[in-house]
Amino acid sequence: MEQLQVRSPLRPPTMADVARRAGVSHQTVSRVLGGHPNVRNETRAKVLRAIEEMGYRRNSSARALATRRTRTLGVIASHTTLYGPASTLFALEEAARAEGYLVSTVSLREMTVATFSEALDHLRDGGVEGVVAFAPGQPAVAALAELRHPFPVVTVGSQHGLGIPGVNVDQRLGARLVTGHLLAAGHRSVWHLAGPGDWQEAADRVAGWRATLEAAGVEAPPPLSGDWSPLSGYRAGQELAGWVGRGLTAVFVANDQMALGVLRALREAGVRTPQDVAVAGFDDIPESEFFAPPLTTVRQDFSAVGARSITLLLDLIEGRASSGATRIVIEPHLVVRASSSPYPP
Repeated sequence: MEQLQVRSPLRPPTMADVARRAGVSHQTVSRVLGGHPNVRNETRAKVLRAIEEMGYRRNSSARALATRRTRTLGVIASHTTLYGPASTLFALEEAARAEGYLVSTVSLREMTVATFSEALDHLRDGGVEGVVAFAPGQPAVAALAELRHPFPVVTVGSQHGLGIPGVNVDQRLGARLVTGHLLAAGHRSVWHLAGPGDWQEAADRVAGWRATLEAAGVEAPPPLSGDWSPLSGYRAGQELAGWVGRGLTAVFVANDQMALGVLRALREAGVRTPQDVAVAGFDDIPESEFFAPPLTTVRQDFSAVGARSITLLLDLIEGRASSGATRIVIEPHLVVRASSSPYPP
């Protein structure tokens, strides 16, 4: 009587197991997995059927040793509790998976030369083929400028002069759009609550706001500063409420979370929005259309940022693009809602 061979359930099926089940050689299974054209359709079907029946999964480590490709990309991220960075990270991971790559992410609390260097070493030891690095502010930009990159690197998050390829949303354009909208609604000036001073995106929004006022012949009021949080917006809103009736009729807030705090502070002070003060934000977080009133804001296409960043990085890895200062800039879009109704004459 023929003795049945029972495979231990603790051992995953190997390529040799698949070959025995399909009645073909190990090399034939390898050719099927590699998409080799010189395999008969009937044989290919038998191998694929055996793979499905046995639940075979290709050993990625062995494949990496054979091909010198890990199909893994690295991401160095920061401030991922904020809407923009979190949305960008999700978009990067989604775009990488669509291209058949895994993502290894290192999240940094602080972006310094030391932390960046440690993150790059960690990703290099993990065998990544390239890295997308968040560069939201001057410390991150300075860190990247000082470090050598053992693999292609693409930055996201801000415009810079590093000579490193990158993708960013045009923050100045977004600020010009929203400031111009408030001026066109009849407001004689627009106040601004800016983001943290060490964030390049915050600086770019200030620059766009200021340039729009100057082009209209309006002197820019001194900007206030927050830390992106609703609490900092609330505290700034308390200060802004004191200027109502003294020239303040419109406020451009550098992100929607701070705008939420501003709206509450104004409401508590008896200031109506938009009847007394129009308020506009930046980012178009999912909750912004449910604020009271619904918030006018600037929408950033984070899905496009993620997709274009991954495409650019893979082009560098495959040699389809040079490592020069390639810069992809994505345009934002103004979303007008009830918080910025036209100012009464």
